[in-house]
Amino acid sequence: MKAMQIKDYGPASDLSLVEAQKPSINEDQILVQVGAAGVNPVDTYIRSGTNNYSANFPHTPGSDGAGTIAELGAKVVGFEIGQRVYFSRNLTGSSAEFAACAATHTYPLADALSFEEGACVGIPYTTAHRALFGRANGEAGDKVLVHGATGAVGIATVQLALAAGMEVVASSGTAAGADLLRQQGVTNIIMHNEADHLAPYQSLETGFDIIIEMLANHNLDQDLKALAFSGCVSVVGNRGTIEINPRDLMARDASVVGVALANVKPAELALIAKSLRPLFEKGVLKPVIRHSYPLTELAQAHEDVLKSGALGNLVIRIN
Repeated sequence: MKAMQIKDYGPASDLSLVEAQKPSINEDQILVQVGAAGVNPVDTYIRSGTNNYSANFPHTPGSDGAGTIAELGAKVVGFEIGQRVYFSRNLTGSSAEFAACAATHTYPLADALSFEEGACVGIPYTTAHRALFGRANGEAGDKVLVHGATGAVGIATVQLALAAGMEVVASSGTAAGADLLRQQGVTNIIMHNEADHLAPYQSLETGFDIIIEMLANHNLDQDLKALAFSGCVSVVGNRGTIEINPRDLMARDASVVGVALANVKPAELALIAKSLRPLFEKGVLKPVIRHSYPLTELAQAHEDVLKSGALGNLVIRIN
């Protein structure tokens, strides 16, 4: 099978197209013929060995993907050959024609979604759901800031929050991003590249019940000042360190929580997938694809996913 691989930790330019052995599966696994692979920042961390991530080599990048079941392990139940599925945290890498997947991290793909759209579900929508509901305990009526809302997780969070009846404020760094947020139904947009953009919200009366933070090392100190009483910052993304004043938390009886899908047990992941599916089928949730690349352009996708000004998801076309 064709796959993109790298032989050691290194830059995206070290990725190359190879002819690799089709993965074999054990009795608890599923072999998926991949239709499309998602591209997420974590894929670049694993490839480069940064942020405490590691890999075995040769390494085929890609956690998320969608496709058709080609083989089923003897002990796998609830799936059938030929079924359309999406998956996350697969075992062999989704930037290939086939991927071995754990049955515990493979889910039915909504009929309303294409393979490319399905490849956008695993990390982005599951992270957004976990951050908003599982960690911040969001509910209808909450005032929510999606701080950095135009990337894959940001758009997913905006869609989920609006669907849940929350009051959504979302931030963008570009005019194009602001336009995209308006298309999602957001009416209150702030530009996070402007100085003091959180100042109007930095009081108990105007603050947020929830802040979903995509770049905590830049924003967390100011986020804490923009919380309402008993508010919560849910940290999804971080690329460094930052100094905060704990009294900003104490004054508000507030909290900061971390979000990492690696900590979520399969049973909870299955419940999140179950709750998302009808929303995809009804069109309430709809992945936004910024760009679709052929498999041979995976290196460019790895470069692009880390650039500022993200507008939705990046995907790789496989089959």
